Amino acid sequence: MRRLRTGLAALVLAGAGLAATLPAGTAVAAGVPTTAAAACATDWGSQSKVSTDTDYKPLRDIRTGRHDCFDRMVFDILGADTKGPIGYRVGYVDQMHQDGSGDVIPVAGGAILEVRVAAPSYDPATGQPVYDGKAKQPLPGVDLTGYRTFRDARFGGSFEGDTQVGLGVRAKLPFRVFQEGNRLVVDVAHAWRGFR
Repeated sequence: MRRLRTGLAALVLAGAGLAATLPAGTAVAAGVPTTAAAACATDWGSQSKVSTDTDYKPLRDIRTGRHDCFDRMVFDILGADTKGPIGYRVGYVDQMHQDGSGDVIPVAGGAILEVRVAAPSYDPATGQPVYDGKAKQPLPGVDLTGYRTFRDARFGGSFEGDTQVGLGVRAKLPFRVFQEGNRLVVDVAHAWRGFR
């Protein structure tokens, strides 16, 4: 009996390690064992998250990925990986209003997570676009088919150095935001179960 419990514990830990090592953009393959209760337990919460320190480098790309416990959105920032700060404000809103005009941007889903990143979609020195997002349109190159949490992703625009994105999610769920090198990462959990 003790061997069985030890073996099961090893499988759970191995599964958790697999889930933690999947890079952004990696789809979880069918048949891969998951350990949702152990691997998904966090204290992310659903309150707004803010960081005001920033180097204001331009946005290069926005991409998404699926993981065992969460869906992920990654903002790639131009420039060398200097670990300079990337400012952001991420929080749930009832409606998304475009900066500058105040126009409502419809975003599908049970809840809207508004993501503001201190990285313009244009080069501040030249004014030339570096990211091809169009206001009120889906993010270019982002296909959310098959995602458990993400439902829609709309480009709000870039205004006064900030880029605005509306992320439609299934419901108001826990999320986290963190910087990894020259990338800003937004993870939204698949469920509240296992989360505080």
